[in-house]
This record gives sequence, structure tokens and C-alpha cells, in this order.
Amino acid sequence: MGAKLFCWPQGSPGIAMMLRALLLTGLFSWANGQEGQAMLPEEKSKIRDQIVEMFDHAYGSYMKYAYPADELMPLSCRGRVRGLEPNRGDIDDSLGKFSLTLIDTLDTLVVLNKLDEFEDAVRRTLRDVRLDNDVVVSVFETNIRVLGGLLGAHTMADMLRQRGERMQWYRDELLHMAKELGNRLLPAFNTTSGLPYPRVNLRYGVLNPMSRTGTESDTCTACAGTMILEFAALSRLSGEAVFEENARKALDVLWEKRQRGSDLVGTVINIHNGDWVRRDSGVGAGIDSYYEYLMKAYVLLGDNVYLERFNTHYRAIMKYISQPPLLLNVHMHNPTVSVRSWMDSLLAFFPGLQVLRGDLKPAIETHEMLYQVTKQHKFLPEAFTTEFRVHWGQHPLRPEFAESTYYLYKATGDPYYLRVGQSIVEKLNAHARVPCGFAAVQDVRTGAHEDRMDSFFLAEMFKYLYLLFSEKNQLHFDIDDYIFTTEAHLLPVSLSTSQPPCRGNNTEAPTALEEDLFTYSCPSTQTLFPNNPSFAKTIRDSYKYLTGVGRAFHASPVRGIELPLHDHGMEPVEFLRNMGISLTPLSEAGATGTPGEVHKGVYRVKLVAEVTQTTEEEEVEPLLVQLISPPFLGRTVLTAGPAKFGMDLTKQEHGVKGSIVKTSPYTACGPIENAEELSGHIALALRGDCMFAAKAHRLQEAGAIGVIFIDHREGSNSAETPLFQMVGDGGSTADITIPLVFLFSQEGALLTSALEDHSNVDVLMLPKERRLGKTTDKADKPLGKMNIKFRLAEEGELEDGEARGPTLQFVLEKGEVVLEEEEYKQQGDSCLTPGDDHMPCFYRQTAASPPSHSANDPDTDP
Repeated sequence: MGAKLFCWPQGSPGIAMMLRALLLTGLFSWANGQEGQAMLPEEKSKIRDQIVEMFDHAYGSYMKYAYPADELMPLSCRGRVRGLEPNRGDIDDSLGKFSLTLIDTLDTLVVLNKLDEFEDAVRRTLRDVRLDNDVVVSVFETNIRVLGGLLGAHTMADMLRQRGERMQWYRDELLHMAKELGNRLLPAFNTTSGLPYPRVNLRYGVLNPMSRTGTESDTCTACAGTMILEFAALSRLSGEAVFEENARKALDVLWEKRQRGSDLVGTVINIHNGDWVRRDSGVGAGIDSYYEYLMKAYVLLGDNVYLERFNTHYRAIMKYISQPPLLLNVHMHNPTVSVRSWMDSLLAFFPGLQVLRGDLKPAIETHEMLYQVTKQHKFLPEAFTTEFRVHWGQHPLRPEFAESTYYLYKATGDPYYLRVGQSIVEKLNAHARVPCGFAAVQDVRTGAHEDRMDSFFLAEMFKYLYLLFSEKNQLHFDIDDYIFTTEAHLLPVSLSTSQPPCRGNNTEAPTALEEDLFTYSCPSTQTLFPNNPSFAKTIRDSYKYLTGVGRAFHASPVRGIELPLHDHGMEPVEFLRNMGISLTPLSEAGATGTPGEVHKGVYRVKLVAEVTQTTEEEEVEPLLVQLISPPFLGRTVLTAGPAKFGMDLTKQEHGVKGSIVKTSPYTACGPIENAEELSGHIALALRGDCMFAAKAHRLQEAGAIGVIFIDHREGSNSAETPLFQMVGDGGSTADITIPLVFLFSQEGALLTSALEDHSNVDVLMLPKERRLGKTTDKADKPLGKMNIKFRLAEEGELEDGEARGPTLQFVLEKGEVVLEEEEYKQQGDSCLTPGDDHMPCFYRQTAASPPSHSANDPDTDP
């Protein structure tokens, strides 16, 4: 990443539109050259050792500070125990009081050749972990992380035992645990359709009066379609077919419910009648691993039915969703229509799946696009727009980009992908490492951390990175004998010969489908790269500078820019200096104009940047929640974010006033229990579990005159986290007419505390500039107005001695652009200085909130 040259204040759109500058130095040329260079074995070994050290830091911190808790809280240096920490909504559905991180990490220890630690960890698991817990968990997450973790660890333990080297005491105890867990998940499949409930109580199952679950009607496509690998492996290892049969039936339903015209599936489906609840279709959150498991089920189980279904879906994806290098969500019934202008980070797995399919060109294209986005933002944001701006700023240390990097390197042998992997390692160490592990990034724009280290970080990230920098003969086993689950657990492909496929598992013959080289066979490297090691590079080069980051600076004369600054009470030189621009009077710069002629206020500045016009960041207009009842009387003012739907508060002259009432249930994701109390009042609702629009619909129907959503992420605040605009759920929001605002958790805590201390709290929801009781004082007055004009001087206009060729002139006059002192100071303090990694200088965003889902959860609103 290069240094940022300027920090243009947001109040100067004219400047920002013209010069959104990057420092395009020789550093980029050097970096680009390094990316294509071969990596010596010594360097690969050094990086591999670094990865092991990082793993030791993360795993050691979990075992020291968190075990036997499910997860490590790396900022607090303690374990996260469900029920003892503030609820995080559906993120916590992964936690089942079963030492999640330990189980998820077991087979990673073998991959990293930590056999002593593996044997010790297996003994701890058998001694300490209990599955008979009265806790409601995600069926999907528990399957891929815990059941998959137990099966992967059993596979590794059995392999070591058969070699006679270690684990001679092992008697399939992990397999017995896996079977017990499988039986605890089976009640979720007790539906009329065969699609599983999204949640199950480990002790009481579903629909039991004690289970506290079973009322759900919807699940995501990935949640229902990502069971076959673990359940089939469990069946074939244990000899009990019930697991594979249930997982296969769920896949049969999804296949039957596909849209026959497009062969696409939606994101969310009703588990009772099979109707689609959300009809947007893509390859990211909510669908991703459904496609992955169709392909891998064929590899693991040897059943052509899964491959036929995958190929049918894949043709539809490449026809409607893939717009290289982008992968865009479309409407499953009208697939020529894109339903959103942003992509989520979970689709980063897809290039790796395309490698398995043998479709290398689009895999290379999409991966390169993702790499350019990581260059721009350090990490892959949870969601980003088609213009590669941040949509959701979180990065919970997801491994999907590293996964695809590994697959592409193994397919191509191109050292470029080793350099990509090296950059992942370096950024993790530089920006995520903390004293007690590695912390998720709360917002890639600010670099703020979140007290979170998900188990998939240890299960997947280090596994893929270690394998990327390892040769086959350096591993303790033949990696080609295994296939990765979506959580990167290792299952033996020998299971395909252990028993025949499930009866009745068939697919109607597709009609006139065009076959290609890899429709029924695995790709061969020789076929893909016949003596052409530069194949991947020729594809990448078209997308190398997609986001504008890293473009080599083409040598050209650095031209001076004349700035006639007409001083009308401002300090223009100081003003520009605060923006990072150094000015030198022309007389001191050696200008040779007319003898004796001095141009007062004319300076020369050399800009090492390209002058381009870029799309300006859309601003988020901040709103306020002002407490106006006694004893607050308007003195307590909370900054709030707006919504893209509902009443537009900026068009309400006096805002919306009302008393606040806490919603029951607090998340407003079920029937509203206190509708009578809410009627005519402003509702307080907690973010999480379902989409903002779904909450708003329920609360409006209950009679609320407005809604204040409060962030469930502990410690978030408007001072450190950019505001965003809440968005809908893809359906119609035109009928939502009440005002909606969003408070971060610290501001929300002030509001809920006020409600607890006082029986009645009246608030005013309104735009920031219309704050009640606002007085205009010196601090609020603008420093002045200036209009920035640009003139391109023609050749020959300049005086003798000046550089020939077009010259850009700035003329600053009183005019249109208003800079407020307070805003200017804040921006000046926040902007990056030369030498910092490049990050666009903006302070508000329009993105929707980041998803709270874990590895592959549906795209619910956090």
C-alpha cells in the first residue's frame, strides 16, 4: 500500500472530485515487480515458520485465557461464555458450551505437524467436552464446526493410529462423540418438507416445551444445503444411514424448489412449505456453501447426481450472476435484473470452487478483483460496492480469500499467489495481532478492533496459509487423499467406496445441456496449462488496477500548478498546508518571469499524483435523538444514522416527537407482545436476528410512530465508527412510513439508562442542523466561502522559463464551498498523513450495517 498524499476535507467536494490522490511512487512499481517473482525455498520456509508462530500465538492465547470457553475474547484476554457476555444475536448461535474453538482446531494441529499438541487436545476433548447442554444452537454452524471438527479429528487420529506412530490408545472416541452430536441435530429435520429447522436445543431438540426453539419458519439455502458432507461421512463411518438420508433429502427439496426457468435458487426458504422467502440469488452469504457441497459431495461420495446438479446450477451462475470480475446478486425469477449494487466477502470462496470445477479464467479474474480490494482496504470488507467502496466495514478475520489463493496456487504454480499469501500474513500481523491473540477488525476504514476471534480463524485461515507455503512431501500425510469441508475439516475421499449412494437420490435428465471438458472429470494441470506458465498472468493483467490502487506511475514531467490565492481574511497557505499541500512562492522556486515582476499570493506546488475525476462518496446526513423531557431538557443529544426507507426526517421541519417504549421482544423479530403499550410511541428495538425492514414492518403495524434501533455490538459508538444508512431486505419498503434511526451501543446505552431512571422519556428525532435549542456562536460560524475554479492554460500562455505544455491553475474566490470550523478540525485530525497506508479520506458512509452472521450464515441484518 502506498502513502496517502492528501487529505481533502469532505466539505470541499470540488477539490475531492478533481483530486482524489494516491501517492503513485516507485514503491508501487517495486511491489508489482515483487509479486511476479519466484519465491525461493528458504523464503517459503521462513514464511511457513512465521505462520506457525502466529498460530501458536492465537491457539496458545485461547488455551491460556479462554479454554474451556467456546471462544477467546482477544481484547479482554478471557473466554466468551454464552449467557455471561452481552448477547450478540445470531452470532452467539455458534456457541454451545462445547469448547468450540478447541474442537474446530483439532485437525489443524495435525496439518501444522503439531502432533504432541494434537494428542493432548484430543485427550482434553474427551475429558472435558459435554454435548448434553441446555442451549439453543445453529444447526448449520454446529454441523460444520463441531461435527465437522470431530470427524476431521477422528480421521487424523485414525490415520496416525494405523501408521503405528501415535494414538495407539485411541478407540474411536471422537467418532462416538460425533455420532452423539449427530443424533442431537437430527430433531431439526422433523419438518413436513425435510428442510431442517435453523436452530435446535442440544438437550431438548425442537418443539419440546423446554427447547425454546421450533417456532422458526425460515432458513437460509446454505443452512439447509450444507449438511451432506458431515452427515454422509458420519453415516459411512458409523454404519448408520439415517444421517446421510436426512441431509440428502434436504438437498432434494432445494433442487426441486429451484426456479426452473433460470436454474437458480433463492437465499431464504420456508422450511414447512418450501416457498421462497427471499428470492435474490448469488454465490455469497445465504447460498455459498450449498453450491460448494454439491460439487464436493460428488468428490467425497462418488455420486454423479450431485455433480449433475452442480453443473446445472453452475451454468446458471455463469450466465446470470458472473459478470467478470464481479459476482452480482440477481432475482431468481428475473435473473437479468441485479438486485443490489454490492457484494459480500463470503463470495471470496467461489474462485476456489471454480478451480475444482476447472474453470480457471473467471476464477483468476474474480480473485484478482478481490486482491485489489484488499490492497485498497487492508482486508476484505464484509461487503463492498461494485465501485469497490466499503459497504459494511467489518472484517472478522474470514479465511475465504486465503482459501481461494491456496487453490489457485496449487492449480497454477504461479508464484504470484505466494506473494498474495505473504501479504495476508503480513496484514494479519500488522493490523489484527494483539497481545492475547488476533482480533477481528470492527471497521477496515478506522482499523478499530472488535473483541472477537472466531473459531474459523484457527480452523481455516492457518490451515490454508500453511498449506500454501508447504510442499506435499513436507506434510505428514498425502493431502490429495482428503477433501476440505466448508470449515476446512479433512474428510477422506475413500468414503466414496465404503457404501453405495442413497436410494432414490436421482436427478431428472437435463435437457440439451452443453457439456464442456470438465463436466464429468476433474481438471488436469497439464490440460489447463500446457507449457504456458504465464497463463494466469495474462488473465490477471486486465484487472490489475481495477480499484486504482497500485497503478505504476508513468514517468512524466512533474508540472507546477499555479494557485492565485486571493486572501479575504482566510489564511489560504495555512489552509492548504493543513490539507498536506506544501507551497513555495514562485520567486523562491526559481521562476524567471518578467524582471522585477512579483505576483503576490502566487505559489507553486508539485503534486505527485494523477488528476482524475472519480465518483464522489455519497454522504450520510447525520440525524439526532434529543432527550427533551425533564431533567434532560434538550441537553442530551445523541448522534444517529438514517435509513434509506421510511419517513425522511430531513423533510420534516420540526422532526418527530414522542415518548420511548422498549419493544418486547427487544429484537422485534417475532410477534410484538406489547403492541398496546407501543401504540402512539417511539419504539426502542435491538439490532439483530432479522432485517431492519422486517422489524420496522412489525412495529409500524403495532402502532409505533417511529423506531430507534440500537446496536447490539458492545462498545460501538459514533465517535469511532462511521455512520451508515440502514437498507431494506430486498423486498418492498414503500409501505413503511414511520421514521427510523440507528444508534450505536454507547449512545443507545445512554437512552436505555434514561428510560430505566425515569418513568417517561420524551425524545425528538430530527436532522443535526435542526437541533432544538441550537445557538449560533463563533464556533458554529463558517470560516468563509470559497469557490475553486480551474483553468487549463494552453501552451504558449506561460511566461518564458515556465514549463511548456498544459498547466492547471487554481483560483480560490469567495463562492460556494462552506467549511465549518468544527468539521474542518475533526477532518484534519482524522486524515492520514504521508507515510500511512492509503485509505480514502471520508467520514460518513451510506453502507448498510455489517452482517452479524458467522462463516456462512444468511445475510440477516445484524
